Amino acid sequence: MDSKLQMERCNSSMQLTRAADYAVRVMVFLAGNPAGERASLAQIVKATDAPDSFLSKVLQGLTRAGFITSRRGPAGGFEISEIGRLTSMREVVEAIDGPISLNVCLSQRRPCPRRRWCAAHPVWARAQEALLGVLSRAMIADMASGKVEWTALAHIRTGTDA
Repeated sequence: MDSKLQMERCNSSMQLTRAADYAVRVMVFLAGNPAGERASLAQIVKATDAPDSFLSKVLQGLTRAGFITSRRGPAGGFEISEIGRLTSMREVVEAIDGPISLNVCLSQRRPCPRRRWCAAHPVWARAQEALLGVLSRAMIADMASGKVEWTALAHIRTGTDA
């Protein structure tokens, strides 16, 4: 079975939301623009392939997080902030979706009562740590410039410490 069909059939709860995906696309697009340059909603829609009705909510979330600024009027549009240029993919995702948790037992809100004896808990915890590490090291500015440092992430593929 090809991977696209597998993804279409996948009902996993471990997927990030579309909003988080669109937010990362927006941030990478805006970070690719020169400092001080604004993009219109139409330009962002075209560059990110995201529906404009849904994108408005994503842009509001990114603005609330301080990652982008918006200005109305003829010279208006959206611009990435200095903080936004320095942010990681993890910070963008969490600004939209809240804290990332692969399993409810890893939630920061309430500790899992089975944590001490559950054989799966340390596996979930290690997987969570790996995911958060990858997303934390993926910087928006590097993604926009095509300089994502994959060698720093190589230990995850090989299972070694780099």
